[in-house]
Amino acid sequence: MLTHRQHPDPQPAHLQLSIYEAGLKGDKPSITYDFNTWEALAYQKLPGTSPDVHAGYVHGSAGTGSTNQANKDVFKRWGIIPSRLIPTIMPDLTTTVLGRKLPYPIALAPIGVHSIFHPDKEVGVAKDAEEVGVPYTMSTASSTSIEEAGAANGSGERWYQLYWPQNEHNNITLSLLKRAKASGFSVLVVTLNTYILGWRPSDLDSGYNPFLLPDTTGVAIGMSDPVFHAQWAAEHGGKEPGEASELKESSPCWDHIIFPGVSHSWEDLKFLKENWDGPIVLKGIQTVRDAKKAGEANMDGIIVSNYGGRQIDGCVASLDCLPPIIEAVGDKLDVMYNSGVRTGSDVIKALALGAKLVFIGPPYIYGLAIGGQEGVKHVLGAILPDLDLTLQMSGIPSVKSHDLEKLRTLRLN
Repeated sequence: MLTHRQHPDPQPAHLQLSIYEAGLKGDKPSITYDFNTWEALAYQKLPGTSPDVHAGYVHGSAGTGSTNQANKDVFKRWGIIPSRLIPTIMPDLTTTVLGRKLPYPIALAPIGVHSIFHPDKEVGVAKDAEEVGVPYTMSTASSTSIEEAGAANGSGERWYQLYWPQNEHNNITLSLLKRAKASGFSVLVVTLNTYILGWRPSDLDSGYNPFLLPDTTGVAIGMSDPVFHAQWAAEHGGKEPGEASELKESSPCWDHIIFPGVSHSWEDLKFLKENWDGPIVLKGIQTVRDAKKAGEANMDGIIVSNYGGRQIDGCVASLDCLPPIIEAVGDKLDVMYNSGVRTGSDVIKALALGAKLVFIGPPYIYGLAIGGQEGVKHVLGAILPDLDLTLQMSGIPSVKSHDLEKLRTLRLN
């Protein structure tokens, strides 16, 4: 008897069949699968009384936005060249990074202030990350405490991204590391290029900085920190920083601690090595020199990134920085990538150029704004099948480096 082909094994590409089968019954997706429309839809759905201000914060690139545009355009300059008459198998999407075997070669990038996108905020994102099976990276600038997000992530793989206070506040840094470790965060991601906010015209025009607001929009981790609590209480007559009457002053105080306006030095990494039991990854590397210095400092990995163009205008596209860094330190460090990624094919291009893991940023935030927790799941449920199908149709059996070597990428111009 003739019948349609069955898919016994769970594989992201199989979502396609279930969507078409549902369509036969008149059940169409409530959220589009068109990558190009998510951003505009997200801006229409932003909550609160100031959605335009929040949209400006989401889109808020530095200067003219040229770095953000370069990050996206560079993917168009690389093309996938598929092989034909290769016996089809379901691609192996698993990867090993920092000694951890992961089911997929993607992770959620650290992005803060989720509460301006949807009430589900970091809790919903952390839950989805566990359910889908991708690492959740929590930002220090979150609207949720470390403990709450860690609990929501359950048995998932979770990493903590540190906005690094200056040495005079090492006691607060220690408190953040201790809380993250106690809440099950296994990897420390140290962002190097955001010790001060970049020149972002969209935020400047609206006078909007979420970390200065008299609420916990971007400072929930600080307002729930016991060391910061104790210091504030000692200096303010026993009052707690999270009290409504205190937030007007305590929020800017915390903001100055995590965005101190001056950079750490390479020597300061010793403090983190001594006080974090687990892998340490440096985020924001774009030069071979800095990649080599990360290795010399005994870091476990780096993330090639320019912070999505939010910090420096006119900066080189991160993807162009990846190949020389891989050539220089790819056998010594786990090199990951984060900038401009929007689709599954973007992920493959970054992997083919040497990255071991690729971070998804704005797309999952668009999903959060569009549909909360379900929206995040929808976005991941689009990117992963796109990744899976593109590998299948390119004749590539896995995301392992020896297989990706067969996937030639062509520099188009």
